[in-house]
Amino acid sequence: MTRLNSILDKVQEYNPGADLNNIRKAYVYTALAHKGQVRLSGEPYLIHPLEVANIIADLKMDVASVTAGLLHDTLEDTLTSVEELSARFGEEVTTLVEGLTKISKISFKTSEERQAENFRKMILAMVKDIRVLIIKLADRLHNMRTLQFQRPEKQQAIAQETLDIYAPLANRLGISWIKQELEDLSLRYLKPSIYAELEQKIARKKEESREYITKVIKIMERNLHHHKIEGTVTGRLKHLYSIYQKMVHQDITFEQIYDILAFRIIVHSVKDCYAVLGIIHSLWLPVPGRFKDFIAIPKTNLYQSLHTTVIGPDAEQIELQIRTKEMHRIAEMGIAAHWQYKESYKLDDKERSQLDWLRQVVEWQGDVSNAGEFLESVKIDLFADSVYVFTPQGAVKELPKGSTPVDFAYSIHSNIGDHCTGARVSGKMVALKYELKTGEVVEIITSNRQHPNKDWLHFVKTSKARSKIRHWVKKEAERRSIELGRELCEREFFRHKLSFNKEFKQGKFEDVAAQFSLNNAENLLAAIGRGKISALQVVYKLYPELRKSGRQEKKNKEESQQKKKRQSSEGITIKDIDDVMVHFAKCCNPLPGDPVIGFITRGRGVTIHRRDCKHVLKSDPERQIEVSWSLGQQATHQIKIRVLCEDRRGMLAEMTTVISSEEANISDVKVSTNIDRNAVCMFEIGVTDLKHLQQVMNRLEQVKGVIEVHRMN
Repeated sequence: MTRLNSILDKVQEYNPGADLNNIRKAYVYTALAHKGQVRLSGEPYLIHPLEVANIIADLKMDVASVTAGLLHDTLEDTLTSVEELSARFGEEVTTLVEGLTKISKISFKTSEERQAENFRKMILAMVKDIRVLIIKLADRLHNMRTLQFQRPEKQQAIAQETLDIYAPLANRLGISWIKQELEDLSLRYLKPSIYAELEQKIARKKEESREYITKVIKIMERNLHHHKIEGTVTGRLKHLYSIYQKMVHQDITFEQIYDILAFRIIVHSVKDCYAVLGIIHSLWLPVPGRFKDFIAIPKTNLYQSLHTTVIGPDAEQIELQIRTKEMHRIAEMGIAAHWQYKESYKLDDKERSQLDWLRQVVEWQGDVSNAGEFLESVKIDLFADSVYVFTPQGAVKELPKGSTPVDFAYSIHSNIGDHCTGARVSGKMVALKYELKTGEVVEIITSNRQHPNKDWLHFVKTSKARSKIRHWVKKEAERRSIELGRELCEREFFRHKLSFNKEFKQGKFEDVAAQFSLNNAENLLAAIGRGKISALQVVYKLYPELRKSGRQEKKNKEESQQKKKRQSSEGITIKDIDDVMVHFAKCCNPLPGDPVIGFITRGRGVTIHRRDCKHVLKSDPERQIEVSWSLGQQATHQIKIRVLCEDRRGMLAEMTTVISSEEANISDVKVSTNIDRNAVCMFEIGVTDLKHLQQVMNRLEQVKGVIEVHRMN
């Protein structure tokens, strides 16, 4: 168990002039605030904030961060108020603790929604002060170290969240040792049997490799001395999760991993780094395509090193990293290295460039209304491997692997992305969905006539591009809904010999909007355009007396009859909307009995999709509407089924007889033969509902020689 004095000693060692009184006060305050509280392990709760503060001290952070580490749970888990915390420890510490406090007083529909909102809150707090995230990482690390006391299902959920969010965030901040420990601990709970097996194999490999590591170190030290280069050489096995990842991605076993050994050489200068690289490549044969220069082109988290893989002694593949002492400090501590030996929270321009990605997250998070969508977008950015491409002026842009010219355009400026019409890559014209490769020079061609295209969402990789495109598409959809709503209102008002423009200019639509719980008249017009509200309802709100007229009653009766006729022919009831055209989607061919959802299609009424249709899952939720099948209504629906069967004489006749016997009309049939010499029959048949279709398919499966029967989209 960590003691307060050991934390104080650490802080004093790396920051001799630090005022430690606030840390002492925070310890006493935390001990009293959490008095009587225990963790699931049965230990006093105080142990947790002490361990968090100790991890923060290991990162050599400032006094305010260590103090906030001790106090990080007081606002959430005790009766402490923001005002009391501020009075005792000052605004700086209080702001850090507030940024760490979860959202607990808001009601959410799902735990995923709560998780997403908590993360969004933390992101916004991080922009004000990145130390919020560093303290949060220390908190998560200690929780992962003691995860064995949680229920199995809780262990899985916390470990998955750690692997999805916190380990990649630690990587983004360049704190490699925390990233690696979080990944290893996550794997322990997500794949316990694999973890245990790998742990045993790595322990054996470590024992077997001890002599080999010593041998390589001696060879390198001898050569460094010969070339008068001062440096230290260390060797190790790669960490457990990175080995597991390689096994999964390359679909290989542990025994098939050849570059499991990694060596690190730390020297005094950049010049020495390249000199050592030359020595290594003169000693051993480099593996083609395995050299990376992160000194010339640093990662976005400011990580710098030379990486190379060679065929070392005894024909073993080994990976080597070459860096200076300063590079090593930043590689281990990341952004936390900027607080070492200094008390003030100030970053220079180079250091601030490390946080560009975070500022971009906040810039486009305002365009994303859905917290879950926001969290998913951040995950995409955090997980992606990188490619490095150049602007025509020679500036380097780091983008996720698989990025396209559209992603590149948005990384330059939102306006360039919005008007991107083409691209030249290394002098050649390429398609907008072309995947960029490291080292290519990208030039974007723009046009004021070009606007974002919804189809771009199928191939862009960066969160910024995705969110900006979605934002434009939603704005454009809103604009069109307003135009359509205005047109529908003008038509309805004209039919009643009323002036739409007069009522609109007098502000009466604002009053009607309020009655429908909408913010303003434009929102009302958009709702009419989307089919959520009818123009007739607006007329009734402004002129209630029209509802009572005999002429209107007759009109309502006619509309009711039309609605019944439509329901009879289509078999669909649309919630809260009358007199609307209904179409069935060709992409998924819904049948009565299928769970369905409506999608408002401008100019074509409502299109009915199956709820699991991939097009609906990707569509704008604002344009989805609840629908249901009308009870007692029967109509024939065309559906396609695919039958794989033996290719023999009389097979088709048997199947058509079965289909006809089930009272399903065959409107089309196509037959082909596949590579296995089996027949593939595509039937288009008319059925009444899902049950009817299932009967037909079941009967077909019973026909001798039929291998499988599938419903087609």
